[in-house]
Amino acid sequence: MSSSLDDMYREIIMDHYRSPRGRAPLPNADVSSDGMNPSCGDEINVAFSMDKDILTDVHVNCKGCAISVASGSMLAETVKGKSFEDVRKISEIVKKMLKGEEVEIPDDPDFEDLSALKGVRQFPVRIKCALLAWVTLVEGMEKYRAGGADSAKAATTEEDQ
Repeated sequence: MSSSLDDMYREIIMDHYRSPRGRAPLPNADVSSDGMNPSCGDEINVAFSMDKDILTDVHVNCKGCAISVASGSMLAETVKGKSFEDVRKISEIVKKMLKGEEVEIPDDPDFEDLSALKGVRQFPVRIKCALLAWVTLVEGMEKYRAGGADSAKAATTEEDQ
């Protein structure tokens, strides 16, 4: 990766870290899902409101490193207004991208900032930090589909690598 591209990606991540999106509380969230990264102590809460199959609003509260917070912020910007199916596809693309697998990144404005996460794969111990928000969101989506029952079990990045 070129130095200028590396710098641009670093700036995008730092912008999301310094000014995380999706921080506004959702008092009437349909689902709230907690996640943690035991490797480094990152903790996250992802809550969302639904209208049928569409995520109408998303709240992300992450306490952790810059990569974890930035990834949660990017998630909040990207998934709002999307269907479950679209969110699942985006989640899979992010996961593959972080793990260095071949994946076609859609030519879509939603992926401009998400592409900055590509640089994280150069630091394997940080991949779980970037995945935490996405794993937690998918866990919340599965809870919602199962009737919205709350679970005491937090999503984790441990089984994800």
